[in-house]
Amino acid sequence: MCTGDCAKFIGVSLYPFCALCMICNLLLLFPGWSTEAVSHPQEKLTPEVLYLGGFFGSGILVLIPAICIQYTGRRGKLNNRVGMLVSIILAAVAVCGSIYGFISSLLGLLHGPRCYYTFLNGEQRWTTPFKVEREFMDLERSYLFSRESWTRCSVPSNVVEFNVIFFSTIMVASAIQIVLCGIQMVNGVFGFLCGTCQGRLA
Repeated sequence: MCTGDCAKFIGVSLYPFCALCMICNLLLLFPGWSTEAVSHPQEKLTPEVLYLGGFFGSGILVLIPAICIQYTGRRGKLNNRVGMLVSIILAAVAVCGSIYGFISSLLGLLHGPRCYYTFLNGEQRWTTPFKVEREFMDLERSYLFSRESWTRCSVPSNVVEFNVIFFSTIMVASAIQIVLCGIQMVNGVFGFLCGTCQGRLA
């Protein structure tokens, strides 16, 4: 596969992952399929949802470079060494966006959702009950492995499962984007040094 075809393939391949991340981030604004949290976002929405890592990071910041990378691989004015050089820069921007989406989703997954929580002493209030300020990566204390505590998040309904599914999806999609954009950066280097296949295929 020549460098131009590879760029076109990578550009097109990024589209569904961008769409998936954007949709997941938008759905996270409606935890438990309820619209109530949107009216009081600071109080009732998970803070990491408001970072919009899936929408802007793994979404917009990857989608725009993906479109340009795809056009770099098509015959025309961009299918040359300069176009490949530009694609390296765009792929680097997309990597930064994907990393932002990945990290914000990882934080959302580790800290857990914001919900109306019933504590063991009977107290009930809106909080982020599973967030551990210290020992950040202490998985033994993580709520992810203590499903019996999930039911104490009563409002929104099933918010823990909701957050785990969508944040995990954004993380996986972002990781794939990082790999694809990394490949394009290498492909762009070869395209810049060796040229595309435009001359041979014309």
